[in-house]
Amino acid sequence: MKNLAPKLTHEQYEANFAELHPPFTPNSAVAEANRCLYCYDSPCMKACPTHIDISTFIKKIATGNIKGSAKTILKSNWVALTCAKACPVDVLCEGACVYNERGEEPIQIGRLQRYAIDWYFEHGMPPLFAPAPKNGKSVGVIGAGAAGLSCAAEAALLGFDVTIYDANEKPGGLNTWGIAPYKMMQEDAFKEVRLVQSFGVKIQSGVCAGKDIALGDLEKKHDAIFLGVGLGSASRLNIPGENLPGVVDALDFIGKVTTRNWHSVDVGKRVAVIGAGNTAIDAVTEARRLGAEQVMIIYRRSREEMPAYDFEYELAKSEGVQFQFLTAPSRIIGNAHVEALECIQMQLGEPDEEGRRRPIPVPHSEFRIPVDMIIKSVGQNIEQTFLAQIPNLKIEGGKVWVNPYTLQTSNPKYFAGGDCINGGKEVVNAAADGKRAAHGIHEFCFGK
Repeated sequence: MKNLAPKLTHEQYEANFAELHPPFTPNSAVAEANRCLYCYDSPCMKACPTHIDISTFIKKIATGNIKGSAKTILKSNWVALTCAKACPVDVLCEGACVYNERGEEPIQIGRLQRYAIDWYFEHGMPPLFAPAPKNGKSVGVIGAGAAGLSCAAEAALLGFDVTIYDANEKPGGLNTWGIAPYKMMQEDAFKEVRLVQSFGVKIQSGVCAGKDIALGDLEKKHDAIFLGVGLGSASRLNIPGENLPGVVDALDFIGKVTTRNWHSVDVGKRVAVIGAGNTAIDAVTEARRLGAEQVMIIYRRSREEMPAYDFEYELAKSEGVQFQFLTAPSRIIGNAHVEALECIQMQLGEPDEEGRRRPIPVPHSEFRIPVDMIIKSVGQNIEQTFLAQIPNLKIEGGKVWVNPYTLQTSNPKYFAGGDCINGGKEVVNAAADGKRAAHGIHEFCFGK
């Protein structure tokens, strides 16, 4: 790569990617737990897509029953450590805390959840749940991300034989490959994988369903199949120069960073990230922490329309990220490598079908920004090629259609959850989907 940022020392990388929120000590956890008002209507529980009984698990921490606290959490969420570290708690459980209405700091629910789940893993995953007797039925799960792991765990406890098929060399999906290391490490995701395996779930990694193993063979082997395939290829910018060396996809870039092999990740001195979602913020912040001298977000709408959460935006600003709002890329310039990004200024018109004001180019407003690296983060597309192999599978609005209660697709043998049905939401939404789908599968197989 031309004009690489200088490599840092291992110690500098480790310091730059240190955890944003360190764990509680036992004393601090108990003190924070005792702040909880144990609200009778638990607005925090309602705000959580997996509906963890938050007041109860916090009460158990306050009384020293950490094992019981972990059980309360895991009963609702099989990827609770990932959610504790990477969930947007500010807009979910903690955002609903009644302390906000009083002008006080909300209970640190995410850190308390992490405290209980850390304890559980540190103490060797003591048995908390007894699986039902084997029911003679089998479930195949395609994808070992949050939705797939959650469905597999719940189905195994319901008595099914469960096998997960995952195309990656290591399971965990975006929990493993798509979360910035300063939020959580890959090892955290692997702990949750081992928990699911402890219920008897088998995982075949490096196996691409529909390619390495035919869907017809899976249909013969399993009584039901769950699709936890997430989203597929990154959306293209569709501008000249997009294929130049130095233009990379955000998830590919983040995936390299999650391995913590810092010196193997090249980053330019001047980096532009196209897009303004949470993934874009992760990518631009990581580029900065890897040593990029100048980092910026290019977004065609205004600050008010950007999809990233407020706390992600504030984090990026604190890292020195520049924001170029009302700016759209029109051409990538370079001779054998990226040298500049040509942009055009935008103005906002009438709202589009999503309710956001439509960006309109300002005539004759083109300008260039010198850059050495461009990271694309403008969304992903559904896995059309793979999904087209499934007979009678309905795709609606770029997402797999499902019954909202059972998550059964239009092909009755298939169920689905996670990003492939919601277009890309949070890990906790995928966790809730997987659990619900397992019960939908049970109803499909046994009528109850």
